[in-house]
Amino acid sequence: MTDEHKSTLTKIIVSFAMLVVLNIIPVFLGQVAESTAWKITSAVLYLVCYLIIGFDILKEAVEGIMHGEVFDENFLMAVATIGAIALAVYSKSTDFNEAVAVMLFYQVGEFFQSYAVGKSRRNITELMDIRPDYANIERDGKLVRVSPESVKCGTTIIVQSGEKIPLDGIIVEGNSTLNTSALTGESVPREAKAGDEVTSGCINLTGVLKIKTTKEFGESTVSKILKLVEESGERKAKSENFITKFAAVYTPAVCIAAFALGVLPPMIQIILGNSPSWSVWIYRALTFLVISCPCALVISIPLSFFAGIGGASREGILIKGSNYLETLSKVRTVVFDKTGTLTKGVFEVTGIHHNEIENEKIIEYAALAECASSHPISKSLLLAHGKEIDRSRVTDIQELAGLGLTANVDGIKVAVGNSKLMNKLGLSYAECHSAGTIVHVALDNKYAGHIVISDVVKNESERAVSLLKKYGVKKTVMLTGDSDKVAQKVGAQLKIDEIHSELLPSDKVGWVEKLLEQNSAKEKLAFVGDGINDAPVLGRADIGIAMGALGSDAAIEAADVVLMDDNPVKIARGIKISRKCLGIVYQNIAFALVVKFSCLALGASGFANMWLAIFADVGVTVISVLNAMRALRTK
Repeated sequence: MTDEHKSTLTKIIVSFAMLVVLNIIPVFLGQVAESTAWKITSAVLYLVCYLIIGFDILKEAVEGIMHGEVFDENFLMAVATIGAIALAVYSKSTDFNEAVAVMLFYQVGEFFQSYAVGKSRRNITELMDIRPDYANIERDGKLVRVSPESVKCGTTIIVQSGEKIPLDGIIVEGNSTLNTSALTGESVPREAKAGDEVTSGCINLTGVLKIKTTKEFGESTVSKILKLVEESGERKAKSENFITKFAAVYTPAVCIAAFALGVLPPMIQIILGNSPSWSVWIYRALTFLVISCPCALVISIPLSFFAGIGGASREGILIKGSNYLETLSKVRTVVFDKTGTLTKGVFEVTGIHHNEIENEKIIEYAALAECASSHPISKSLLLAHGKEIDRSRVTDIQELAGLGLTANVDGIKVAVGNSKLMNKLGLSYAECHSAGTIVHVALDNKYAGHIVISDVVKNESERAVSLLKKYGVKKTVMLTGDSDKVAQKVGAQLKIDEIHSELLPSDKVGWVEKLLEQNSAKEKLAFVGDGINDAPVLGRADIGIAMGALGSDAAIEAADVVLMDDNPVKIARGIKISRKCLGIVYQNIAFALVVKFSCLALGASGFANMWLAIFADVGVTVISVLNAMRALRTK
């Protein structure tokens, strides 16, 4: 609780105590309570109580008038309560209970609302508390703490156990596990070793790491994320803009209506020769003013969007503004890139066929023959072998461009390559019907079988597509530059509705434009890519989602929504969060307007007093704020 909250709470307690005492004392005074001396004393005490609880409101109302911002809730409350006091004096009563009580309960509502908003902001700030306080640099054998902003690119920094990594870089020494939950929303730590790239904002959990920085602080991942979150409030959704415009028109309108309610009926009564009943109609007008305060809408709607963006950030889903959050909720078509989005983007051995020797043996011969190559296929064979390579076993390596290579392994002539290599060697080979890259292996001029190497589908991809359809996405589409055979296999496995393969980047833009034409105005299209090669398509879609963009500058710049890890399930999770948030926004708008207009009608017709007015203002605001805070929860 802040000092301001404590001060407000003290005023509320003191005023409430005075109000209770002022209502109890007359019971014990008996006839004395009817004396002029007591009436004057009680009137003064009521005014003191009123000023204790309402001085801030009166001051802000006056300042608003001086700055030309007349029609706000402070003005409405000041007019209503001063009017109630004036009516009490006009009726020769010293009972200012209603005026003090209205201001008291209004302040209770404001206190609760301010505390709730502050709490939600603190929650979001804590979730995104990734800004590093310092960086460690070794000087003369000692660690010196310096500001991350002062560290230049290429500097070696030391990150000790429990510290945040302050800048992006590459580990040059040490092994550890990193907590990336503040960035990705994932609680499972990941291993890090020498040679691995690391991003700022992660927490080093175990060992000491020496990191050579690759970016200055202003260009680091943590800096870009913080800037993105800070700027998200500037991009307002249509619903948020509507409320701002609505309040600007609504408040002056109700002030004019209240004035008319307090003046016109008595004037008509005078014209008709009847008693004008000024006090009755002015009281109704003042009640009308209290009811009309648009706090519930003006505060709860922006808070709902703010909480929705904060809740998504907690899950590692960074949404660049409430306008994108609103667009995301309307997505009915999701278009995927394949490599790195639905698949891991890393080649792996997925099958060994037609081999007459053990799987491990054929992999060993192929890996040893490929040990000097840096080709991705060679790396996947070495990874599948999984053992340290003894290069002394390999001699006479010859690469044959476009075919493969030959080598002697333990005195055995090994040939590893495609079907063209087998044809050149005059060897018959078995065709493979599996999707992927086929690596044929021959030992001493005899065909030994083939190895299937392919890009592996992510474990979460099938569930992600299933969840999207569950959440109302009508069509899923995959656009890829890969071969049709591979694309059809992945698409069938994931149950994707449309598959278009062997595409250039420009072809992808063309397909997205065709799909956009098929959607209605209310249905939006999202494109999901890796954010590096797909910038043109990300920009053309209604909303671009960058997948697995941790540390990717291109992704953060090009996309409207950035997923900080490569889990495709978060696409569905982001859509669900956005729909929950928009649902809360619409609930608050409908609830506030229905209650407001109902109470306004009751107030104008004389069926509502100041107490109902307080519920219509403070009660509706508190309920709407509590509802808005549900957007922070993302289970």
